[in-house]
Amino acid sequence: MSHSWKADVEAAIRAGERISDPYIVEQVRQAVLSQRLPPGTRLPEVALGEIFGVSRSVVRRALTRLAADHVIDQRPNQVARVRSPSVEETRETFAARRLVEGEVAALLAAQGVEPGVLTALEAEARAEAEAYGRSDEPARIAHSLTIHHRLAALSPNRVLGAMLTDLVMRTSIVIALYKRPTLGSCYLEGDHPRLLAALGAGDAEGAREAVVGHLVSLEGLLDLGRREEETDLRAIFAGVATS
Repeated sequence: MSHSWKADVEAAIRAGERISDPYIVEQVRQAVLSQRLPPGTRLPEVALGEIFGVSRSVVRRALTRLAADHVIDQRPNQVARVRSPSVEETRETFAARRLVEGEVAALLAAQGVEPGVLTALEAEARAEAEAYGRSDEPARIAHSLTIHHRLAALSPNRVLGAMLTDLVMRTSIVIALYKRPTLGSCYLEGDHPRLLAALGAGDAEGAREAVVGHLVSLEGLLDLGRREEETDLRAIFAGVATS
């Protein structure tokens, strides 16, 4: 969600207008990414409707989008839940992303990245480091995601780019769900600058290796033994929903 759109939504809430399904999608996604909604958390339509002050039809649209983005599991006649991927699925997802993003990075390096684009990516990497330095984890995550989504958008192979966009979100959700509880951040200092340096130098294999190393390290930060726990939805979304 862009800052301007979010500001418009918050202004609408203050004005007493009903909020929409994209806003609910963003709030749930951010709650998962920030580990406030653990794996397996139930998301009843009625409860969400009461919390956000919207109809069940608005909640259903939001849940449908969240399911398409692999944030939740939604099955007929069952209450939606935050996804709880198996160990096998998690390993397979990371393996797929290493293959796809590694190839995208190699193709980009071989093709060459425009100086202006590289400068913008480097600015995101610096902003990520700064956010980490001030312990602003939501901002750090946002800058990290921006780097990888831009790589997907720049992919010389559009099919691989679309696959990468999907895999970035899927792995981001897995990381948020299963990173070690004692770990404040999944920031890996030097990984993004190393990748961008390889892209700037036209080093295809160096770019591929940087991506693969980055993702192997991220996977190593996961604790796949965690179990679902009871979660108070009203407490999670306090301050972002209508009263």
